[in-house]
This record gives sequence, C-alpha cells and structure tokens, in this order.
Amino acid sequence: MKIEELRKQKKILIIGYGVEGQAMEAFLKAHCPNTEIGIADASEGDTYLEKQKEYPLAIKSPGVPPEFVTIPYTTATNIFFANAKGKIIGVTGTKGKSTTATLIYEMIKRQEKEVFLGGNIGQPAIDFLDTLTDQSWTVLELSSFQLQDIKYSPHIAVLLMVTSEHLDYHKNLESYIAAKRNILTFQKKEDFAIFNRDYPASNESDLFTDATVFYVSRERETDNACFAFGDKVIIRKGGNDNEIIKTTEIKLSGKHNLENVCAAVMAANLANVSTKHIREALLNFTGLSHRLEYIGEKYGIRFYNDSLATIPDATIEAIESFGDTVETLIAGGYDRGVDYSTFGEYLAKSSIKTLLLFPSTGEKIWQAVVAAGGDSHIKKYDVTSMQQAVIFAADETSPGKICLLSPAAPSFGIFKNYKDRGDQFKKEVLGLA
Repeated sequence: MKIEELRKQKKILIIGYGVEGQAMEAFLKAHCPNTEIGIADASEGDTYLEKQKEYPLAIKSPGVPPEFVTIPYTTATNIFFANAKGKIIGVTGTKGKSTTATLIYEMIKRQEKEVFLGGNIGQPAIDFLDTLTDQSWTVLELSSFQLQDIKYSPHIAVLLMVTSEHLDYHKNLESYIAAKRNILTFQKKEDFAIFNRDYPASNESDLFTDATVFYVSRERETDNACFAFGDKVIIRKGGNDNEIIKTTEIKLSGKHNLENVCAAVMAANLANVSTKHIREALLNFTGLSHRLEYIGEKYGIRFYNDSLATIPDATIEAIESFGDTVETLIAGGYDRGVDYSTFGEYLAKSSIKTLLLFPSTGEKIWQAVVAAGGDSHIKKYDVTSMQQAVIFAADETSPGKICLLSPAAPSFGIFKNYKDRGDQFKKEVLGLA
C-alpha cells in the first residue's frame, strides 16, 4: 500500500506490538498525522482482537496468523516494498538467512554502493524507508511469516535450504514451503532468482518464478551457478569459470556455511559487485553473534555459542563442523511440533557423552535418543537455567573437548529470544572461576 493511500485512512489498527509493530506506529505517526492509530496486542488479554470491529484497516505484524485478522489488512513488509526506492535483494530459507544477508550487505558495502540491511535481522526495514534513493540497495532477510501474504517480490530473490520449521504456525510442511516460495511470485523476467540445488524444495522452485535462475551448491558443479568444488568457490556462467576464493581462506566455520557463502557470492555478482570486493568481504567476515561463536576456554574446555540453531538440522550442522570434539551439548527449548526422531538417531551415533536439556523439547529429544539406543553411553541432565547448564557442562566436559550450546529448538519460555539465551550462556561461561 502506497503512503498516499495510508494517509487517506481515518483509522488504522496495528495488530501485534513487537519490534515491527512499534516501528510501524512511529512510521504512521510521522507520515499520517491525521490518522487515528490503534494498537491490539496479545499482552492485553484474550479479547484484544475484538478491537478490529472499530477499524476499517489493519497492519498485521509477522507473528500474527492471518486467520486472526477479520478486516482488510496490509503488512509493514508490503508497505516497504510498495514505497521503496532502489533495488531489493530478498533472502529466505530455513537456516542461513542472517549469515547470507549480512554477507551480501558487506560485499555491496565494499563496492561503495549505498546499501541497507533489515527485515528479520537488525532494524525493521520500515525504519530506513525514507532514506532510500534510486541508487540504493536494500538487503532483506525475510521470514515465512513476512512472506506468506506478500504482494511484491525482490529484484534478486535468494532461496536457501528449506526444511521443516514453524509447523506450529504453518500447520504442515507444504504450507511452510509455499510461504517461502512466495518470495518468487511477483518476479519479472528482468529479475533474478537464486536456488540451493542441494535441497529438493529449493531446487524445484524454478517453476515458481519468471526470473532468470542461478544456483548454488556445495555438492556439485553446475552451470549458471556459484559452487564450492574441491578447495575453491567458483562462479560458472555459460561454461566460463571465475574463481572467487579458496575455501581455506574463508573465515566462517562449518562446511554448511559454504552454502551461504555461495549464495551471497552469486547475489553480489548479480548486483555487479566486483570479484575483488566480494573476496575482501569473505576474507574479513567471521560470522554472526550466536552462530558458532567461540566464547572462550575454561578448564581446558572450549565453549561455543550456537543459540541461532533453532531446528535439529542446524544443530547437526554445528556438531559436524567440529568433527568428534563436541562432548557436551546444551539443547532443548520451545516445542514447535518438530519431529526429533532423526536427531535422536544422530546423537546416539555421535561423539556426545552428555546432554543438558531444557524443557519442553528436552524430553522429546531424550526419548528420541533412548529409542535409538543412545542412553547406553550418553548421560542426560534436565536443566531449567543457563547457570545450571553451564555448571554441569564444566563438570562433565573433558579438557580439550567442546561444550556446544546448539538448542535445536526456539528459545521462547525460559528466555526472551535466541539473543537472550546466547547472552546468558556467554555470561555464565565467562563467569566460571
């Protein structure tokens, strides 16, 4: 919805008053001074949605299910796309969004182009909408919540690995994948789409876009793609190879991050960033906080914070990054209905000797481990605070080994969010005598 149309509204109700809802309120107050702005938030009680009867239009926050809204509505994401100047790169997928979006931002910034980073990472995009010019580039991390009712597509759409997540919200895997693919729905022939060839849901998404398609992979060579092959990251277009960097020069930990690197390289290349500046960004980028973040060594134990890992696949990737040196795993959290059976089988065969498990998924994880026979050699402790978890970890982990916080579940409940969970872990580790 254009700003001019918003100004014509006498009353607008913001449903959901989190970070994006608060940013939307500030935006409306600045641009629609004569419009009455209402707030409806779940913190007000069970009847908060009844306020809709008093308003002709709502702006829905991402975490609010569409079926909760009974009046015409738009979203902050749609308002941004409708009014943004310049070009937009959108990044979505189950895991790797934040890393890939940040890498693209760093690459474009080194080209000395005007570039902004927002969406599901950092500040809400609506905060910098007024700053954009026709020469601006915006890199948006887009969640399935933001994409399920979007009416626009970015100039460059990046679809990373897609596996099951948010099934408490989307109800089934098909609707979750459909929400992710919605990033492609409104693309035109002059746009670009980048797909991860190593995951079926992403690889098969070329049917859903009219844009020119490119691929990324860490498993195979392919044309019109960026791939990690041998010890090199290569862009191949029309059979011609352009070596970007050697994999040993990349500072990011973990083989899975090669997927994110390739996606960022491909997107930056399509945004006309030079190989020189792409390479410079990769040589200097060490990763995000709370994603395989080295905290320090205590009693000879190395502690790593991977609080961003909210699904089993991400935790498995984290463990794989360290080989057989992970001896203690801190996991568990909010239950989104994820199946942990495969995760339990993996843990039962891994090098892990101690599990420190938070409710409520901690019990589901342990039952999956038991079903796979892992209880014969893995010790389990139920914990309800990060202090408790870290004290147990310090006692149970051998010198020279790793204690890894990689929860395989969201943080809601005991912690405010993944940042709070990771920050508490860092505080407790650094506070060890």
